[in-house]
Amino acid sequence: MTIQRPSIQRMTAADTRAMCWLLAQPRAASRARMARAISRFGDGPFYAALVAVLWLVDPTDGTRFALAAAVAYGLEVPAFMVLKNLIKRPRPADSEMALCAFIKPAGRFSFPSGHTAAAFVMATLLGIFYPVVATLALAFALLVGLSRVLLGVHYPSDIAAGALLGSSCAMIGSLFV
Repeated sequence: MTIQRPSIQRMTAADTRAMCWLLAQPRAASRARMARAISRFGDGPFYAALVAVLWLVDPTDGTRFALAAAVAYGLEVPAFMVLKNLIKRPRPADSEMALCAFIKPAGRFSFPSGHTAAAFVMATLLGIFYPVVATLALAFALLVGLSRVLLGVHYPSDIAAGALLGSSCAMIGSLFV
């Protein structure tokens, strides 16, 4: 059992109230099916394919984009893993009997959301290198984060932390190219 600091406990209590309300809605199960499909786009292969396509079709900015993505993900992945294992915040369904997960998460801990961090790395880099798609990319990243809450595997604050982590890593990555 993990002992949480009072600030994490207060945040978890607020998150749990929000999730109990959200997941108690009559259409929670049908939303979870749609959320599962959106969440799969956030697994990683989609991002690798997108980077490869941009690198092939846009030799100049696509190459810079690919390098920035490599740096950003090289920062984001270890950072979210260290944070998860340092904070050790249990998944919603593991800490609250009233909550259930609609999928089996890859790991035990929830803070921050790795799916959301990865989505915000991509959205931020797309916004920097290809501003015309910035709004669409941001909407997609927000949907990935929301899908993780609707699937019952992350609290809303996990999503906010993942968004901040991913955006920060992308901005740092963009400075290296």
